[in-house]
Amino acid sequence: MLNSKQRAYLRSLANSIDTVLMVGKGGLDEQVYHSADQAITARELIKGKVLESCEMSVREAADTIAKNIGADVVQVIGSKFVLYRKNEDEPKIKLR
Repeated sequence: MLNSKQRAYLRSLANSIDTVLMVGKGGLDEQVYHSADQAITARELIKGKVLESCEMSVREAADTIAKNIGADVVQVIGSKFVLYRKNEDEPKIKLR
């Protein structure tokens, strides 16, 4: 669980990263979970987007993906969300 200072720090880092995960009209399936898991393992912090054609809300999609891959939701804003999961083997982001 992230505290407010850690969450603020991660939000500031997320400003400069590109969106790597898209959730479209197909919704959430194993491919989305697999892509999210691979991306977050490599980067620790990922940004995703829920397209208008998706029937889920951005919050629902972010929470569901986070739950399935063991990540924390850092931020949900507009159609985008940010997820964080520490890489125990090779940490890239140092939280205080």
